[in-house]
Amino acid sequence: MAEAGVELVAVTKRYGAVTAVDAIDLRIPSGSYCCLIGPSGCGKTSTLRMIAGHEAATGGDVLIGGRNVTLLPPAQRGTAMMFQSYALFPHLTCLDNVAFSLRMRGVARTERRRKAAEMLERVHLGEMAERRPAQLSGGQQQRVALARALITNPSVLLLDEPLSALDPFLRGKMREELKRLQRDLGITFIHVTHSQDEALALSDLVVVMERGKILQSDAPRAVFEKPRTPFVARFLGGHNILECRPGTGGLALSDGCAIRLDESFTVSSDVVRLAVRTDRMRLLANDQAMNRLAGEVTAVEYHGPFVRVGLQDKAGSDHSLLLSEADFYARPVALGERVFAGFQPADVHVLAN
Repeated sequence: MAEAGVELVAVTKRYGAVTAVDAIDLRIPSGSYCCLIGPSGCGKTSTLRMIAGHEAATGGDVLIGGRNVTLLPPAQRGTAMMFQSYALFPHLTCLDNVAFSLRMRGVARTERRRKAAEMLERVHLGEMAERRPAQLSGGQQQRVALARALITNPSVLLLDEPLSALDPFLRGKMREELKRLQRDLGITFIHVTHSQDEALALSDLVVVMERGKILQSDAPRAVFEKPRTPFVARFLGGHNILECRPGTGGLALSDGCAIRLDESFTVSSDVVRLAVRTDRMRLLANDQAMNRLAGEVTAVEYHGPFVRVGLQDKAGSDHSLLLSEADFYARPVALGERVFAGFQPADVHVLAN
């Protein structure tokens, strides 16, 4: 097993009567990129701040590099934190902003400015060294903040929604930059985000949180293809949740359609929830297929290479199909049309209730 860069053991955080983080256990391998993801209030930022030492844990232990740092101040943990607001000093140049933490540590002016210049080159901002933050774009300010966090050579870099203030194009470019830096530096990155795309694109380890608990942690492909619960499937997106009940010879949807599964499955409850990826569903010419869903078309959205078709079933649940442009226009459908969507048994994933 890979050495743990960061390990949380029964870590808890309470604010009065409110439990923000509820006795979580997490092992993040050294040198990996980990994304904590979940809705607002799920506990991901509190978890990040406890790792940094900006919040005291109510219970449990925080270990970094095998060392228990639970009671240590932030400066003694070997971590650096990059905040959502960037918090650059407006009266200082980029070079002096990056060098500021070394100045506070008593590093000589010539040495700290040399190291700051090297770090600005690493984030492709060497030519901006003498500019002030107001003279930079949002993406450039973000890189300065990143360089400032990295100049102390931390073993763990903590990022609190660092891309949320950027426009979609810059966000994509900075995702590439963050991944490149993490790979080049070889240190552990822990990144809090509410963006599913960000988490899947960046991470080696995705940690899905809800109500202070970790619902699932695994490689991004494993979490996406095999979500453990309906919440994980819905939050990550890209899945339709089908609610079935035991029927004659297997499972049945509310419209009576029988569902066949590839895997051997024993019905142990009155309600069984299944996940089917939106890109694995297809429009059917008729209702003869066993694994099919009937619904009314509620949305048709053109996205260039694919078209999203929204359906509402008899029970009032909403579903989506992602169809290639060619497949959709070979048999287009219109709002209000009654259609059938089919899927293969191999594409059905059973969720924990």
